[in-house]
Amino acid sequence: MLTPASLPALQAALTEAKLDGWLLFDFRGLNPVAGSLLGMQGMVTRRIFAWIPAKGNPVAITHAIEQAVWSEWPREWEKIVYSSWRVFEDALPPLVKGKRIAMEYSPGDAVPVVDRIPAGVLEMVRAAGADVVTSAELVSRFFAVWSAAEVASHRKNAESLRTIAHEAFARIGAAARTSTPLHEHEVCDWVLAQFPKYGMEADHGPIIAATENAANPHYHSSASAPRVFREGDVALIDLFATGPGGSGMWADQTWMASIGAPSARALEVWTAIRDARDAAIELLRTKLAAGTPVRGGEADNAARAVIEQRGFGKWFTHRTGHSIDARGLHGMGPNIDDLETRETRLLIPGVGFSIEPGIYLTGEIGMRTEVNGYIDADGSLVITPGEIQRDLIIV
Repeated sequence: MLTPASLPALQAALTEAKLDGWLLFDFRGLNPVAGSLLGMQGMVTRRIFAWIPAKGNPVAITHAIEQAVWSEWPREWEKIVYSSWRVFEDALPPLVKGKRIAMEYSPGDAVPVVDRIPAGVLEMVRAAGADVVTSAELVSRFFAVWSAAEVASHRKNAESLRTIAHEAFARIGAAARTSTPLHEHEVCDWVLAQFPKYGMEADHGPIIAATENAANPHYHSSASAPRVFREGDVALIDLFATGPGGSGMWADQTWMASIGAPSARALEVWTAIRDARDAAIELLRTKLAAGTPVRGGEADNAARAVIEQRGFGKWFTHRTGHSIDARGLHGMGPNIDDLETRETRLLIPGVGFSIEPGIYLTGEIGMRTEVNGYIDADGSLVITPGEIQRDLIIV
C-alpha cells in the first residue's frame, strides 16, 4: 500500500527506470493494481487517478461524492476533487504533460495481465501530453513480490497439498481393486474436505481426472458424468489452496499416478513432461546462480524444447507456468510463458510462479507435472514442495 513510508522505495524505482512518475487509474475495479496500491475500500463507482511522481508528493484526482475511501490519503499529499468531466480531464495536463510515465498498459497486449487501462483513457492521457510506457516491471516489484510471511505460508501449504495428494492416490488405488471403485468427483469432494483440516481453502477445483479425461487441462469432474478409477488408469490430481479467507499464499501442484503397472505409453509421456519440468528448473537455477537476468519466457522455451524433441510438441497447448501472488492463484507477476503471451518481464527476488508442463492426447491420455518456484531474497530459486515427483506413483 502506498504510504509516506513506502513512497521512497517506489520513487527510487521510478528514477532507476528513468520515469517521471506512475499514473494509476481505476474505474469500478478495472485495475487491481491501483486498488491494491492505494488501499481503497468501500464504494468506488467513479473514475480516479493517482499520480506518483519520481520526485515530490503524490496527487489524487477523486470524485466529490466518494471521499470516504480516501480517508487514509495523507494530509500533506494533494487531492483534486472533481464532479464534472471537464474538471477531471483538465486536472491531468499539469501533472503529466511532457513526462514519461508508467501505466498498466502493455503495447500490443503482449502481457495481458498488466493491460488494464481502457483505450479511451490511454488516449486521454496521451492527449494531455504524456509519453506512456508499460508499468509491467513496477507491477512485478510492488504488487507481486511475496513477503516473508507469505513465503512461510506458501511452504506450509505446499507440504500440506503434497500430503493430501498422496493420501488421495492411496485411496484411489485401494478402491480400484474392490467392487466399489471411487469416482473422480468423489475424490474431488474428499480433497476439498481435507483443506480445512490443514488450515487451507480454495474457491474452486481441484482437478481430479482419469486417463482420457486428464487430456482436458481444465477438466471438471461431476456426478452428472461419473467416471470411476479402474486398474490400468492413470490418475491426475491438480490441487491448489491458500489460507482461510484468502490469507497467506497459494500453493499449486499436480501429481500423476498409475493404478497398477504403467503402460509404455504412460511412461513415455510421463518422462517427457518430467524432463521438461526439470529443464525449466535447471535453466532458471543456472542463470540465477550466475547473476544473469532471466525472463519467464526463457524457462517456457526450455521446457517446450524437451517436449518437442520427444515428438509431443503440438500436444503441449499452454504456457509452462503462471504467476502466483497473494491476490490470486493466477497472479499479476511474471508468467513462465513464451507461448500464450510475450512475457518479457524479469524474474526478480520475491516473485513466485508455477512450473507445469503437460501433454494432452485427446481421447487417449493426459499428463501434467506441477511444482511451484519463487526467487529468494538472495536471488536463488526455491522449488516447492521440498520433495517433488520423480517417477509415476504406482498405487
